[in-house]
Amino acid sequence: MTNYTKNINNIFFIFVLSHLIFWTLVPSLTNHNLPLDTIEALAWGSNLDWGFNKHPPMSAFFPEVFFQIFGSQDWAYYLLSQIFVIISFYYVFKFSKEFFNNDILGLISVLLIEAIYFYNFTTPEFNVNVCQLPFWSLTVYFSWKIYTSKEIKFTDCFLVGLFAAFGFLSKYLFFYLLVSIDLLFIYLIFIKRERKFDFKYLITIEVFIVTLVPHLIWLNNNEFITITYGLTRTGLEQSSFIDHIKFPLIFLGKQIGLLIPFIILTLLLVKKMKFKINLKDKNLLFLLAINILPIALMFLTSFITGSKIRTMWMTPFYLFFGTLIVYLFQSQINLKKLKPFMVGFLFFFFLSPVLYAYVSVSKDDKRTDYPGKEIAMKTQYAWDQQFSSKINVVLGDEWNAGNLSYHLKSRPVWEGVVEREKLDQLKDYICLDSICVGSR
Repeated sequence: MTNYTKNINNIFFIFVLSHLIFWTLVPSLTNHNLPLDTIEALAWGSNLDWGFNKHPPMSAFFPEVFFQIFGSQDWAYYLLSQIFVIISFYYVFKFSKEFFNNDILGLISVLLIEAIYFYNFTTPEFNVNVCQLPFWSLTVYFSWKIYTSKEIKFTDCFLVGLFAAFGFLSKYLFFYLLVSIDLLFIYLIFIKRERKFDFKYLITIEVFIVTLVPHLIWLNNNEFITITYGLTRTGLEQSSFIDHIKFPLIFLGKQIGLLIPFIILTLLLVKKMKFKINLKDKNLLFLLAINILPIALMFLTSFITGSKIRTMWMTPFYLFFGTLIVYLFQSQINLKKLKPFMVGFLFFFFLSPVLYAYVSVSKDDKRTDYPGKEIAMKTQYAWDQQFSSKINVVLGDEWNAGNLSYHLKSRPVWEGVVEREKLDQLKDYICLDSICVGSR
């Protein structure tokens, strides 16, 4: 390894380490309580299953592992989220270096996406969107290895199937990436006939399906509740004709808006915004398939169904946007004059945590201001006045009951909403407003 390569790698590791430290410390110091989605994930994790009422299971597994190690230490879950982010950054960096065969272009590709809202400001909240990130980058990376290999390897096909399944088990919208990659291979194999079909491709499908089997069984046994929830969130039931136009346009407007810092950083990197699209370029075709096609399919879904696309759903979709931009404008990037770009990068890099801290400290009506610890202490006191047993069950909504499950030292299992049948199964219980805690 040359000194040049070592220097680039060192810069990358300083970058991701700094990102991890900042985005672990800032929310740990400025938030009073964990965010909503993280509390929900911890609530589900206390009662692990192959699915939950809102989402598939993967986003609950990892917080529960961390809880078993760290307990109710808020910083641990901010750290968990950042670990997922920097793993995805690492594979974007690794992919881009190999794609360009140029370390500094690989570095620029990953530095660019730090200017995207999804990879800084929203990352303290570990949720299904963050959970997808490493699996999205890993699926793309090993798909690329298959795409460029003269001889298809069993290992690559196996890993694509495995990581694709993990991504899908994080959030169903991962399907848009999988469809996009599949369409690319179908186009090249069956339409253009530029590649031969290899039966090793079937390994990917087999691993994917086998990994999903427990969740599919759970879905069938639970009346496909997660799918019903997802459809409800899109507002399909109330959609009208105008929604088929309104929601896609709102979707596009929001995407452009959140990309403004990214665009500014790009303008600091590239002097002239000129590029040509050559669909015979196999490298470009792959980048378009993993970047533009999933977004286009999402837009098309909104247009056809009149469904509302929530901004945060797009979190993993832009991971390789930096690579696409660098490839399109590669000839116009002067590697000897990167100072304006680096100044812009550092500006956005430090601005995001400062803004987060300001919002966190200045606004006092946020979920992260919820007095979860205090309520848990009062609940424990009220319980101890009546019973000598340990609280091991909590009932209620994921937020209020989930906070009790997380903050109470006994780590009671969250068992869903309050129901008479559930209360009758408890030896002791007390109810405070819409939350009940009990002992079996």
